[in-house]
Amino acid sequence: MPDTEKRKRIVARIAQYEKEGRFNEDVEEDDPPIPIKPGEVDYTNKKLSSRMKTSFANFLGKTFFENMIRKGQLIIKEVHGLDSVNVSGGAIVTCNHFHLSDNYVVYKTIKPILRKHHYLYKVIKESNYTNFKGPVRIMMRHANTLPLCSNVSAMKDFFAGMETLLARGEKILIYPEQAMWFNYRKPRPLKPGAFRFAAKYNVPVIPVFIGMKDSDVLDDEGYSVQELYVHYLPVIYPEDGLSAKENADAMMKKNYALWVEAYESFYGEKLTY
Repeated sequence: MPDTEKRKRIVARIAQYEKEGRFNEDVEEDDPPIPIKPGEVDYTNKKLSSRMKTSFANFLGKTFFENMIRKGQLIIKEVHGLDSVNVSGGAIVTCNHFHLSDNYVVYKTIKPILRKHHYLYKVIKESNYTNFKGPVRIMMRHANTLPLCSNVSAMKDFFAGMETLLARGEKILIYPEQAMWFNYRKPRPLKPGAFRFAAKYNVPVIPVFIGMKDSDVLDDEGYSVQELYVHYLPVIYPEDGLSAKENADAMMKKNYALWVEAYESFYGEKLTY
């Protein structure tokens, strides 16, 4: 059964954290992550068993989210700007993070420009990989997810996987706001990780900003299901002559500026916190 009181606490925590400027902190009430061990994650699906699990997990995820769409629990209203995204090789995709379904929204809308047999890979936090049970566990572990790790040696596997995937032309979704804030409409200040990857591996960033409007449909917890307006913004490329650090910083600032511009244009108001 939906835990409406838990959701109320999370919404209140978002308001509190916004007031305190704690924009990148988790508001969800998750259990501490179970650490991932070195060699535990097959980031590039080298094993046949991994590829089989990925195929099943993607089928499970598609069935789950498409069922949400059919029921009106996930509403993709409009997509803008995709036709101007001309990136055939590897890239980092960034998006504001406000719901468990926003990764599927990005995948469904970006799919027309993905290469044949390519998927959208998603960087996730460690607890999402280790803590869930049941069908959600299968999707979190195998639906082209790339979990971060608290173990330093295990993170070496993550970095190696990122490098391989980008080199072969994959698109990797990273949430630079870091934490998911339920139905939060404003772009939040960004963390540099996504842009460090882009600078290090010399790949562009594809910024995505999703605007929201209340629909007349209520979810299981009594909140309005959001109509989603997906905006693909101008691609950000690393600049020649800059160091990796300088490029990462410049790309992060440009991404945030584009998100702010998209927010103010869509909602018709200046961004204030």
